[in-house]
Formats: sequence, C-alpha cells, structure tokens
Amino acid sequence: MAVGIKVGSITDEIGTPDFFHAFFSTVNSNLEKGWGSRFPVLLNNLYQGGLEAALAAKALAELEEVKGELAAFSPEHVVWDIEDPSKQPPWGSDISPDITSLANYFVTSTGRDLIETLREALVEATRHNKPAAIVQC
Repeated sequence: MAVGIKVGSITDEIGTPDFFHAFFSTVNSNLEKGWGSRFPVLLNNLYQGGLEAALAAKALAELEEVKGELAAFSPEHVVWDIEDPSKQPPWGSDISPDITSLANYFVTSTGRDLIETLREALVEATRHNKPAAIVQC
C-alpha cells in the first residue's frame, strides 16, 4: 500500500506510509522543538491527512523553508521514525551519491524528489483554490 497527495482529480504517489512518516520525522527531529512547533501547517495539517485550500499557500511557504534548512544536514541525520529513533531506512546507509543532504534525500516510489512533488501539489492547490489530501493509492 502506498500513499499519495491528491489535489482535485490528480494524485501523485509518494510511497509507503513509513516513508512518508520518515520525511516528517526528519523535519521534526532536525528543525523543530516539538511536533509542528515551527511548521504547523505541514506537520499538523498536511501530515495528518490534508489541508483546506486556504492553508495551501502557508504550507507551500513552510515547505520552502524546510527545503532550505534541510540542505544544511547531511544524509546521516535522517530520522526514519521519530517514535523509535533506533529504526533505520530499509536501505541503511546504501544511498545514491547524488543524495548530498536531507533536502534531496527523499525520493518517491515513482523516482521523483518528494519535496518537489509536494511543492507541485501545493502550488496547484494554491493556484486553483483546492484542498490537498493525503490518500491511499
């Protein structure tokens, strides 16, 4: 089972729920003091299942800030599960040499950069005044 982000009739596949959770675990662990303390729309709305159209622009701004800040962290700072920090990614430390930071660490099950996939969906939600939802694919 995979999850995706849906805006209107378009759904972009993200990957397993564990993979999706890992991205938000990494953001929280490296950039926040508590869940959603700095990026409430992303962590308390989008991650929890979606967001209304009125919050899409705010989520987009938060995502851009997250991307910029994650660029300062090397891949070994990935957090696979905030509730169980001992968990490691299924691939361990065997990653592509193209991955240079946490900003480009997360690649969807379709081979796309996760942050870019989320950004495109949030741009569409903002542009067309539509909600964004996390759905099962």
